[in-house]
This record gives sequence, C-alpha cells and structure tokens, in this order.
Amino acid sequence: MAGSHTRRFVSRLTRNTLAMIMAGGRGSRLKDLTLWRAKPAVPFAGKFRIIDFVLSNCVNSGIRQIGLLTQYKSHSLIQHVQRGWNFMRGEFGEFVELLPAQQRIQENWYAGTVDAIYQNIDIIRNHDPAYVLILAGDHIYKMDYGPMIAAHVDRKADITIGCIEVPLEKASSFGVMSVNTDWKIERFEEKPKRPEPVPHNPTMAMASMGIYVFNASFLYDLLIADADDEESSHDFGKDIVPKLVENYQAYAYPFRDAQRESTAYWRDVGTVDAFWQANLELIGVTPELNLYDEDWPIWTYQEQLPPAKFVFDDDDRRGMAVDSMVSGGCIISGAIVRHSLLFSNVHVNAYSKVEDSVILPNVEIGRHCKIKRTIIDKGCKIPDEMEIGMNLEKDRERFYVSPEGVVLVIPEMLGQELHHVR
Repeated sequence: MAGSHTRRFVSRLTRNTLAMIMAGGRGSRLKDLTLWRAKPAVPFAGKFRIIDFVLSNCVNSGIRQIGLLTQYKSHSLIQHVQRGWNFMRGEFGEFVELLPAQQRIQENWYAGTVDAIYQNIDIIRNHDPAYVLILAGDHIYKMDYGPMIAAHVDRKADITIGCIEVPLEKASSFGVMSVNTDWKIERFEEKPKRPEPVPHNPTMAMASMGIYVFNASFLYDLLIADADDEESSHDFGKDIVPKLVENYQAYAYPFRDAQRESTAYWRDVGTVDAFWQANLELIGVTPELNLYDEDWPIWTYQEQLPPAKFVFDDDDRRGMAVDSMVSGGCIISGAIVRHSLLFSNVHVNAYSKVEDSVILPNVEIGRHCKIKRTIIDKGCKIPDEMEIGMNLEKDRERFYVSPEGVVLVIPEMLGQELHHVR
C-alpha cells in the first residue's frame, strides 16, 4: 500500500494499463466553491488541487497513460493540468490526455459515468491497453494501483472494485457490497436505504470507492451493450456493477494501510464541512494523510514564490502563526493565525486574527479583522474590521453557513467580481 516501504508493483501490468479519470462533476454539495470550477479543480492542502492526488497515484503506481474526462466548467482544471502535468514524454508513450465531452459518437454530452467512457471508446481502442482502470477524480487518498491490478489478473476477474470500510450511517451515499472469504462480491446495492454491515463489525459497511479494473476487451463489449440499452441510466454503480455481480466474476479489492494494518486514509471532500475538516486535519502533529512522504510524492503545478514572511514583533502587533500550515508567498503582517491553513499568496494585515480557518490563494485580509471557522475562496479581499464566523445569524445574511457552522465566503458575496460575464 501507499506509504509502505515495500517494493512498488510496477510491471508490465501497470505499463499496459490505461487510467480513465472521471473529472467532469460539478460537486454541487460544495456549494459556491464550485460556482466557477469543477470539483476536481478545487484547491486542497495548501498548494495542491483535488485532482493532483489521483494523478499522483497513477504516476507513482507506474501508470503513465492517463485520460482525463472533463465536462462541467473545466477551464480551471484544464489550465492546471496543462501547466502542472506536461512533464510526460510522448516519445515513450506517456500522456495525460484531456477528454472533454465533445459528442464524438452521438449528439449528447456525457450522460453518466458509463456513457462518458463509451463516448471515448475509439480513443481507448487506439491506445490498445490490456487493462482499463476507471477512477474518480474528486477523492483524496494515496494508493498503489499495481497490487489491485495484479489481484484482478490473478483471480481471472471480469471486474475488480476498490472498496473501503465506511461507518454504517454514511454508507447510504455509496455502493455497498457483501463479499465471501475470497473477496468475491455476492451482493451489491447502489446507495441503499439500509446498508448491510460487514460480518466482523456491525457499525461498518463495505463501500465502493468508484475504482474499477477491467480487461479492455471485456469492457468494450459492456460499453456497447449498455449504449444499446434504452432503459439504462448509463451509470457504473446503478447499471453495470449489479449485472456483473450477478452474472460474472466480480471481486472486491480492500484498500488498507499495510503499516497500520487498518483501513487506509480516503476522503470524499464533497461537502463544505468535509472540505474544511479534511484541510484542517493536515495541521495535526501526525495526520493520517502524510504530505511529507518522500516515497509517495504528490505532484502539482505551483508558482515560484518567495517563502512565507512574518513581520512585526510588538506586544500589540506580532506577526505569528501557531498550529498552522502557511504556504509560499504569504505575509502575516502583525496578525495572529491559529490552527489554520493558508494557501499561496495570502496576506493578513495588522491586528487581525484568523482561527480554525482555510484561506485559499490570493486572499487579502484587511486590518482589525476577526475570522473564525471560515473558508475564504480564492481572490477575496476582506475589508478592514470585518468579522466572519463570530455571529452566524449575521453571516447567514450574506454568506453560506454549513450545517456544522462553517462559513464559506466567495468574492461574489463581497460584491467582488473576478469573473466578468457582462
């Protein structure tokens, strides 16, 4: 598993695998964070974007043939991938290909996860992979896909599904499966109202991670049959997987942390609360997601910026950050930052306090501000003396307040237009 010091499974299997990453989703549960960008393009962990984690997993696993399927407001995502992932060498058959919905086969946009793959079937065939690995582009985790592909081949499986144990009360958001002692899937239900717990723990259920391995030739037949089925909703979880569990060799592959011998780190940062929490978890002394892991680097595009700077050391005006992560280009000028994560180029001016907050790139926080339990989106300019997160009733009048009381601020809520459309 990722993070372990065992030899990585890089072989003919991974070299002959084409990864197809679903990165077209809006991520509407992230509310205004996805007003101008797709969920995979949302910044995460101080200097990365969500998409960087699955792309890094592919490269670190030895999979260097990657298709990225885009659809909703994809400009920010495409720009990031072009800038940060252009180091692949086409001469060696390496690539990250951007595959926007382009009506190649029919006059529709991507109508579902299966349809998205089907509409690029000619491109997949031209690359002639032995195996196709289908991935979601909007989850945070580190995983070596090599052992999963090897398990798929060893078992002579028709489909292998990456799975992880999740709390029973959250399992209704996932496809839930039950398996036998050989990890063969016996039952699968997409988003069940009453999820089935795993036998050894009644509080947990076995959930699909949306990771699928197929033999390429088998996948082609599936895609064509699904395209011809007028009653299909063209979704892997709803249409393809249940049929395969019933009629073919469908296996689960558990995603586990080999070092801790436990369920590995995997986050769907799909809500404002989950996004805020996952970012602030990284500040901990030993967070589950280790960004300092030299064996499994997370690659990204980053500007060349000066180091963070902390200025003034007066009793009433001291530039300091405690229990925080502060990225390059930041200036903390006579302000106090506590238990917060600051992305690149954030400026916090004198006498302000930032606490328990996630501040995205290029934010300017004025003087005498108080910011608490807040996410501030890229490019916001917070006026002097503004208080956010101190009075949620007042905040609800102009900002978004999550169910758990996290305030989300984007430029438009402040009357600041970064995207001029008129």
